Amino acid sequence: MTDATSSHAPSDDARKIDALIEVMARLRSPEGGCPWDLEQNFQTIAPYTIEEAYEVADAIERGDMKGLKEELGDLLFQSVFHAQMAKEAGLFTFGDVAQAIADKMIRRHPHVFGDVDMRSADEQTAAWEVQKAEERKAKGKDGLLDDVPAGLPGMTRAVKLQKRAGRVGFDWPDARSVLDKIAEETEELKEALDEGEKDHIEEEFGDLLFVLANLSRHLDVDPESALRRANEKFTRRFKHIEKTFAERGDSLADASLDEMEAVWDEAKALDKKKD
Repeated sequence: MTDATSSHAPSDDARKIDALIEVMARLRSPEGGCPWDLEQNFQTIAPYTIEEAYEVADAIERGDMKGLKEELGDLLFQSVFHAQMAKEAGLFTFGDVAQAIADKMIRRHPHVFGDVDMRSADEQTAAWEVQKAEERKAKGKDGLLDDVPAGLPGMTRAVKLQKRAGRVGFDWPDARSVLDKIAEETEELKEALDEGEKDHIEEEFGDLLFVLANLSRHLDVDPESALRRANEKFTRRFKHIEKTFAERGDSLADASLDEMEAVWDEAKALDKKKD
């Protein structure tokens, strides 16, 4: 017979989470804690939280599962850090955070936890959006765009804003229509460049980026992921330039643009061979 008390004993995972929470409390303790941790607040920690989320995405992109475990731990620590500061302010605890998200997931999945029939993925997406709209209304956020976080990376927020507007038909019909808009915005940027007024140039450049974000949505491409790939490609090819000139005993500072572009073309050719 199973011991009646054993079912209530904390699991190994729960004990490890409790240990992490205790570590965080010790770091923030006025008596013997870490001076740096004690100086932090929600605003100063927020950039680290965003950075750690990107580190998680980077590990996934590289297929580094060992690194993913470490990065997920770093991201979890950010949640524990914020929860500890909230506890100190009498706002909420880490347990409250865990309970809130568990309740939300149960509420948004009645086909799993309730008596609603099983849904297809498309049906679940539609129901999820209805549920989120109801939650926004309960929070007094009636506007379709009201709860799109302002702190998101610019391109990501642009995609979310456009996706929301698209639900009520405020959208281009296809990707080619967006390409036409890109051409239009490019011409407007050229006109701003001719005028030479800094604020107008920034405005038109922002409009162009916004439309590019919309194109990514129509192409079903994550713009942040696409830009990360482009960054990695640029880094790889530029490193080839550095290595080539170093092997020649030449300095990049003394090289002409034409000389560097010639080696850049070599790097492009190497990439194509790998593909």
